[in-house]
Amino acid sequence: MKAMLAMLITTTPFIEGRPVRDYRGAVYSQSILGSDLVLDLMAAIRDFIAGRSKSCERVLARTREAAMANLLREAERLGANAILAVDLDYNTLGPNGSMMMVSVSGTAVVL
Repeated sequence: MKAMLAMLITTTPFIEGRPVRDYRGAVYSQSILGSDLVLDLMAAIRDFIAGRSKSCERVLARTREAAMANLLREAERLGANAILAVDLDYNTLGPNGSMMMVSVSGTAVVL
């Protein structure tokens, strides 16, 4: 966890006042959330009642965090101390969109 705190992550292509000393390369990560019938049913009921689906939000947040953790490990492996231009995407996969994939990418650099 300590390494995660030291890594600077931003969606911008540069950080004002912090010039890039070395580009280490593009880094990518994906995390896939499988469909869970019970979770989907609970979400549908909550959405129908006009409430927020907190259980789905928590699962999606865990999937996003897993993708980000993998991205950090990849950048660390390249010896980077920052990731610039981070892009996060959500896509559905599988029959009838039964799975969700969180994809994240960025540029690993040394500031």
